[in-house]
Amino acid sequence: MFLWLALAPATPAPSRAEPALPPPSPVLDVAAVPALGEAGRADYARFLQQPTPRVFALSPDGAWGWAAAQPDLAATEARAIALCAQWGGAGCQVYARDLAVVWPGREAVIAAAPTRPVQGGPGWAVVPDGRFLWQGPAAARGAYVWAHGRAAGGQDSRGSQPQPHVRVFNNAGWDVLRFDRDPAVDDAEAAAGWLRGALRVLRAQGYRRVVVGGQSRGAWNALQILDEPGLADGVVAVAPAAHGPRGSPAWPVAVEELRQVLARARSPAARVAVATFDGDEYDPDPEARATLFRRLLAAPQVARLLLLDRPDGLAGHGGGALPAFTQRYGECLLHFIEARRPGCD
Repeated sequence: MFLWLALAPATPAPSRAEPALPPPSPVLDVAAVPALGEAGRADYARFLQQPTPRVFALSPDGAWGWAAAQPDLAATEARAIALCAQWGGAGCQVYARDLAVVWPGREAVIAAAPTRPVQGGPGWAVVPDGRFLWQGPAAARGAYVWAHGRAAGGQDSRGSQPQPHVRVFNNAGWDVLRFDRDPAVDDAEAAAGWLRGALRVLRAQGYRRVVVGGQSRGAWNALQILDEPGLADGVVAVAPAAHGPRGSPAWPVAVEELRQVLARARSPAARVAVATFDGDEYDPDPEARATLFRRLLAAPQVARLLLLDRPDGLAGHGGGALPAFTQRYGECLLHFIEARRPGCD
């Protein structure tokens, strides 16, 4: 089921000193890839949505192959070249590796993301992610801050790569930062406070838009920051949860505590997207939660709500990480947050 809810009369977007789209990074220039036909260019565009490590291999006669997220870069490269050869390519070479074009004669240097955190403290940091292209506050279309989940087994998720739909924002000129937390100190209320402080810093740095996205507990934190007007222009909450999987002793209070978080939303300029999935073992009552999203994330609490309520073909707590989610909704989420299109097809 896919629901589009327009919860306020259409109003002009706030006036901003919107930058012109910067020239695309060489790796993003699909038309510049030599020898590829129409099918190859479409597949290269799919490659650009993949996580790193990623490699696109090409032969002079127009065969290609790509691979992503193999155990390491060497294995990824070997797989891409093997696939290129398997599709009939002779003399397959690497065209693009991660964020860079390395094809002989077309090599391009890219700007590196800063390594210093925007803000941090004991056990947490908001840090630029070097696996994404970087523009900087003056040139970027916005800053997308991604918050990872909190694993039930206590695993440390710091440094984990944001979900693939974030790459769609990055390819359109958004800078990407991670909200990393040590599981030993990752309390939901404390984390929301840390996140609010970091968003104020990003605002002060001059970003034209600030969006917070996350999965599971990270999505819960993203919804929590809606209680302070002006912190975020948008929120992308993917499978929000904060009470553990099925059988957790905290489940009886999960829906009520979600109601409290949503009732505190006071961000009338923010556009909010929420995605839920069938078979999510962290969702104690899908119907009740969907009702809360529709009822409480309404004008004037927020500007717009996009609710992707248990879309067909996507299931489980990790449904947002599936390639089909990005293919179906990546551009939709970008256009919704930027108010460039009224709905999603």
